[in-house]
Amino acid sequence: MSRKGVGLAAFDRSRLTSAQYASHGSNLRTSHAASLSNQLSVFRSLLQQFAQTHAKDIRSNPSFRAEFARMCTAIGVDPLASSSGAGGKGGGGSLWSQLLGGSVNDFYFELAVRVVEVCGATREENGGLIGVKEVRERITKTRMEGRAEITDDDILRAVRSLTPLGSSYSILQVGNKTYIRSVPKELNTDQSAVLEAAQLLSYVTVSMLMINLRWPRARAKTAIDDLLAESMLWVDKQCEEWEYWSPGFMLGGGESENGR
Repeated sequence: MSRKGVGLAAFDRSRLTSAQYASHGSNLRTSHAASLSNQLSVFRSLLQQFAQTHAKDIRSNPSFRAEFARMCTAIGVDPLASSSGAGGKGGGGSLWSQLLGGSVNDFYFELAVRVVEVCGATREENGGLIGVKEVRERITKTRMEGRAEITDDDILRAVRSLTPLGSSYSILQVGNKTYIRSVPKELNTDQSAVLEAAQLLSYVTVSMLMINLRWPRARAKTAIDDLLAESMLWVDKQCEEWEYWSPGFMLGGGESENGR
């Protein structure tokens, strides 16, 4: 009987110790959360001061604008997201509009509209997959002189600003090149591999995929046919073996990523 009593007492002590650890852990989490909240509040205040001091540079200098946006991202602030309910004056608007007025905010949403226009105008050529650089170059050609310079970073932020609208626009990385996809179609692994090969070599053939990727003919042909159906590859039937070219290479005057 005495042995059983000792066992029960040890069990009770263990349960008490566990409860104390749990309570201590809860107190630590609460303390750390409060400390983090205070730090973020200080960061946001400093960010606001910085934005107001350098507002002119943020509006006119694309590199400065990109760095400011990265500073925001580092502390979990999306400059283009609406901050209604977050203590913003008037209860709405993005961080850009609150800190810098409407000019920068309008710049990104106007740019997003232009991105949509370019993607729509070229969709039959590229199947809804267009390089960020090409989009920037097309938009720059049609802008009036004296307007703010546009960078690839600006284009990417403009595309991300469309996300809350539930749009089908998204950013896709294929190899070392960044694309904007304007169709609600997910690329599978095989299709991504074919596009990356076409990007590097300017074109692919079924036999090239079979040899380099060690794919059976059916797998290589299926991946190519799927991309061909979506106009993401163009076919040259004048060769002994059909060649499947990247539309970006054809429309870009023959400049591929490896300088060929």
